[in-house]
Amino acid sequence: MFEGILDNELQELFKEKYEKGEILLNLGDITKLDVTAIVNAANETLLGGGGVDGAIHRAAGPKLLEECKKLNGCKTGEAKITKGYNLPAKYVIHTVGPIYDEDKNPELMLSNCYKNSLDLAVENNIDSIAFPNISTGVYGYPKEEACKVAIHSVVEWFRENLSDIKVIFVSFDENSLDIYKEAFKSLGV
Repeated sequence: MFEGILDNELQELFKEKYEKGEILLNLGDITKLDVTAIVNAANETLLGGGGVDGAIHRAAGPKLLEECKKLNGCKTGEAKITKGYNLPAKYVIHTVGPIYDEDKNPELMLSNCYKNSLDLAVENNIDSIAFPNISTGVYGYPKEEACKVAIHSVVEWFRENLSDIKVIFVSFDENSLDIYKEAFKSLGV
Protein backbone atom coordinates (compact mmCIF):
# COMPACT_ATOMS: atom_id res chain seq x y z
CA MET A 1 0.00 0.00 0.00
CA PHE A 2 2.82 2.45 0.77
CA GLU A 3 5.58 3.14 -1.71
CA GLY A 4 8.96 4.38 -0.54
CA ILE A 5 8.62 2.82 2.90
CA LEU A 6 11.32 3.82 5.34
CA ASP A 7 14.08 1.25 4.90
CA ASN A 8 14.14 -1.66 7.35
CA GLU A 9 17.30 -0.52 9.15
CA LEU A 10 15.82 2.88 10.02
CA GLN A 11 12.42 1.39 10.88
CA GLU A 12 14.02 -1.14 13.26
CA LEU A 13 16.06 1.63 14.89
CA PHE A 14 12.87 3.65 15.39
CA LYS A 15 11.00 0.68 16.90
CA GLU A 16 13.95 -0.16 19.15
CA LYS A 17 13.97 3.36 20.56
CA TYR A 18 10.22 3.97 20.85
CA GLU A 19 8.64 0.48 20.99
CA LYS A 20 5.25 1.64 19.69
CA GLY A 21 4.15 3.54 16.65
CA GLU A 22 5.49 3.51 13.16
CA ILE A 23 6.89 6.08 10.74
CA LEU A 24 6.67 5.51 7.00
CA LEU A 25 7.58 7.47 3.91
CA ASN A 26 5.23 7.52 0.94
CA LEU A 27 5.57 8.72 -2.62
CA GLY A 28 2.17 9.62 -4.00
CA ASP A 29 -0.98 11.68 -3.75
CA ILE A 30 -2.13 12.31 -0.16
CA THR A 31 -5.75 12.59 -1.31
CA LYS A 32 -5.71 8.94 -2.46
CA LEU A 33 -4.22 7.33 0.65
CA ASP A 34 -6.32 4.80 2.52
CA VAL A 35 -5.56 6.05 6.03
CA THR A 36 -7.79 7.17 8.87
CA ALA A 37 -6.75 10.83 8.59
CA ILE A 38 -4.82 13.08 6.26
CA VAL A 39 -3.40 16.42 7.29
CA ASN A 40 -4.23 19.50 5.29
CA ALA A 41 -1.59 22.22 5.08
CA ALA A 42 -4.29 24.86 5.29
CA ASN A 43 -4.43 28.64 5.42
CA GLU A 44 -5.94 30.44 8.42
CA THR A 45 -9.42 30.66 6.86
CA LEU A 46 -9.64 26.87 6.29
CA LEU A 47 -11.67 27.70 3.17
CA GLY A 48 -9.34 26.16 0.61
CA GLY A 49 -6.46 27.53 -1.40
CA GLY A 50 -3.69 26.26 -3.63
CA GLY A 51 -1.32 23.32 -3.41
CA VAL A 52 -2.20 20.51 -1.00
CA ASP A 53 -5.03 22.57 0.50
CA GLY A 54 -6.76 23.03 -2.86
CA ALA A 55 -6.22 19.39 -3.84
CA ILE A 56 -7.77 18.15 -0.59
CA HIS A 57 -10.78 20.46 -0.91
CA ARG A 58 -11.35 19.39 -4.54
CA ALA A 59 -11.06 15.69 -3.72
CA ALA A 60 -13.24 15.88 -0.59
CA GLY A 61 -16.03 17.80 -2.32
CA PRO A 62 -18.17 20.80 -1.32
CA LYS A 63 -19.28 19.38 2.05
CA LEU A 64 -15.73 19.87 3.36
CA LEU A 65 -15.93 23.60 2.65
CA GLU A 66 -19.32 23.79 4.37
CA GLU A 67 -17.96 22.15 7.52
CA CYS A 68 -14.80 24.31 7.44
CA LYS A 69 -16.94 27.47 7.37
CA LYS A 70 -18.29 26.49 10.79
CA LEU A 71 -14.81 26.19 12.36
CA ASN A 72 -14.05 29.94 12.37
CA GLY A 73 -10.57 29.49 10.96
CA CYS A 74 -7.42 28.21 12.63
CA LYS A 75 -4.34 29.94 14.05
CA THR A 76 -0.81 29.12 12.94
CA GLY A 77 0.48 25.98 14.67
CA GLU A 78 -2.96 24.82 15.77
CA ALA A 79 -5.10 22.03 14.31
CA LYS A 80 -8.81 21.35 13.73
CA ILE A 81 -10.59 18.25 12.45
CA THR A 82 -13.37 17.61 9.92
CA LYS A 83 -14.83 14.62 8.15
CA GLY A 84 -13.10 13.42 4.98
CA TYR A 85 -16.26 13.27 2.86
CA ASN A 86 -15.29 11.98 -0.63
CA LEU A 87 -11.71 11.15 0.39
CA PRO A 88 -10.61 7.60 1.29
CA ALA A 89 -9.56 9.08 4.66
CA LYS A 90 -12.31 9.30 7.27
CA TYR A 91 -10.95 12.60 8.62
CA VAL A 92 -9.01 15.67 7.56
CA ILE A 93 -6.92 17.39 10.20
CA HIS A 94 -6.32 20.99 9.15
CA THR A 95 -3.22 22.76 10.41
CA VAL A 96 -1.77 26.13 9.50
CA GLY A 97 1.98 26.24 9.03
CA PRO A 98 4.14 29.34 9.44
CA ILE A 99 5.12 31.68 6.65
CA TYR A 100 8.89 31.20 6.79
CA ASP A 101 10.09 34.78 6.27
CA GLU A 102 7.22 36.48 8.12
CA ASP A 103 6.18 34.53 11.21
CA LYS A 104 8.20 34.71 14.40
CA ASN A 105 9.84 31.45 15.45
CA PRO A 106 8.75 29.40 12.41
CA GLU A 107 10.49 26.25 13.71
CA LEU A 108 8.37 26.19 16.88
CA MET A 109 5.19 26.97 14.95
CA LEU A 110 5.89 24.21 12.42
CA SER A 111 6.67 21.75 15.20
CA ASN A 112 3.35 22.65 16.84
CA CYS A 113 1.54 21.78 13.58
CA TYR A 114 2.76 18.20 13.81
CA LYS A 115 2.33 17.78 17.57
CA ASN A 116 -1.14 19.36 17.69
CA SER A 117 -2.26 17.25 14.72
CA LEU A 118 -1.05 14.09 16.47
CA ASP A 119 -2.76 15.11 19.72
CA LEU A 120 -6.01 15.63 17.81
CA ALA A 121 -5.57 12.26 16.11
CA VAL A 122 -5.24 10.49 19.46
CA GLU A 123 -8.28 12.34 20.85
CA ASN A 124 -10.29 11.00 17.89
CA ASN A 125 -8.98 7.40 18.03
CA ILE A 126 -7.15 7.74 14.72
CA ASP A 127 -4.69 4.91 14.09
CA SER A 128 -3.02 6.21 10.91
CA ILE A 129 -2.25 9.75 9.80
CA ALA A 130 -0.58 11.10 6.67
CA PHE A 131 1.28 14.43 6.63
CA PRO A 132 2.28 16.54 3.64
CA ASN A 133 5.43 18.64 3.88
CA ILE A 134 3.75 21.56 5.69
CA SER A 135 4.73 25.16 4.82
CA THR A 136 7.13 24.25 1.99
CA GLY A 137 4.95 25.58 -0.85
CA VAL A 138 3.92 29.23 -1.06
CA TYR A 139 4.80 29.68 2.64
CA GLY A 140 8.46 29.32 1.66
CA TYR A 141 9.85 27.02 4.35
CA PRO A 142 13.00 25.36 2.93
CA LYS A 143 12.18 21.67 2.35
CA GLU A 144 15.33 20.31 4.00
CA GLU A 145 14.71 22.30 7.18
CA ALA A 146 10.98 21.53 7.18
CA CYS A 147 11.64 17.77 6.87
CA LYS A 148 14.02 17.85 9.83
CA VAL A 149 11.52 19.79 11.94
CA ALA A 150 8.75 17.38 10.94
CA ILE A 151 10.72 14.25 11.78
CA HIS A 152 12.15 15.67 15.01
CA SER A 153 8.69 16.83 16.12
CA VAL A 154 7.05 13.47 15.47
CA VAL A 155 9.86 11.54 17.18
CA GLU A 156 9.70 13.92 20.15
CA TRP A 157 5.92 13.45 20.27
CA PHE A 158 6.40 9.65 20.34
CA ARG A 159 8.84 10.05 23.26
CA GLU A 160 6.14 11.84 25.23
CA ASN A 161 3.16 9.72 24.15
CA LEU A 162 2.74 5.97 24.28
CA SER A 163 0.86 5.63 21.03
CA ASP A 164 0.87 3.00 18.33
CA ILE A 165 -0.30 5.43 15.65
CA LYS A 166 1.11 4.99 12.16
CA VAL A 167 2.59 8.26 10.83
CA ILE A 168 3.16 8.62 7.09
CA PHE A 169 5.15 11.47 5.55
CA VAL A 170 3.85 11.88 2.01
CA SER A 171 5.97 13.26 -0.83
CA PHE A 172 4.45 14.18 -4.16
CA ASP A 173 7.75 13.81 -6.05
CA GLU A 174 10.99 11.80 -5.88
CA ASN A 175 13.06 14.85 -4.90
CA SER A 176 10.96 15.47 -1.79
CA LEU A 177 11.07 11.78 -0.88
CA ASP A 178 14.87 11.86 -1.13
CA ILE A 179 14.96 14.92 1.15
CA TYR A 180 12.96 12.99 3.78
CA LYS A 181 15.27 9.98 3.50
CA GLU A 182 18.34 12.19 3.97
CA ALA A 183 16.73 13.96 6.92
CA PHE A 184 16.04 10.61 8.63
CA LYS A 185 19.64 9.54 8.14
CA SER A 186 21.10 12.86 9.34
CA LEU A 187 18.93 12.89 12.46
CA GLY A 188 19.75 9.27 13.29
CA VAL A 189 16.16 8.48 14.12
